[in-house]
This record gives sequence, C-alpha cells and structure tokens, in this order.
Amino acid sequence: MKDGKAKEQKGGIELEFDLDEPPQKVWRAISIPEFRENWLPKDALADPTPATITPGEEVRYSLRDDAPPFLESTVTFTIVPNATGGTRLRIIHELTDARLDRMAETAANSNSPLLMLAA
Repeated sequence: MKDGKAKEQKGGIELEFDLDEPPQKVWRAISIPEFRENWLPKDALADPTPATITPGEEVRYSLRDDAPPFLESTVTFTIVPNATGGTRLRIIHELTDARLDRMAETAANSNSPLLMLAA
C-alpha cells in the first residue's frame, strides 16, 4: 500500500488507497467470501450476500453493529487500475439507519432539552 487518504463526509467516511496488487487480486479479496472473511467477518454483515455488485469494479455490503442500538450502514468498495499497474481502492462507509433521521427530526421539532443517560 502506497498511501491512504481519508475524507469525512456527513454520515460516513471515505478512504482511498493505492495498492501494489493488480485489480483482479484486490477484487478477489473484497468479493469472494472466503477471502473477505479474513478482514470483514460475516458477523459484521447484516447479510453476507452483497447488496449490489458490479463485477470487477464495485461491491456494496450492508452492515449492522453488534451492540445496541444496532445501527445499520453500508460499505462500498470500488476498484480501478492505477497508473503503476496496481489498484486504487476506494472505501465508502455510510450510516444508512433510518432511525437516525427520525431521531434528528424529533430533536429538531422539540422545544424540550435533549436528555442524555449517564453511563
């Protein structure tokens, strides 16, 4: 891996890496369950089947936290060849849980102060 760039966006994070490995090898690591399991265990997935897939280019998985409030998100892996014969890997992790929108809307429409529970 040569370099990594991170960019925070609303509700998620975007990472980009230039890898020395060819796109075919990176694609296998992100799309074949036996290889993916080494770094993204199926226990972290809401569904082990990809939510969307464009063979050789992009795969998206649905995730669910393993602790309350069990928020849902998606992680998208996009690969393209880079100028050195390796691969540019882009990872976008976004919160997609509809409950977050409802909580934000409720808070915005409420005149009462927010209450927080102490740990």
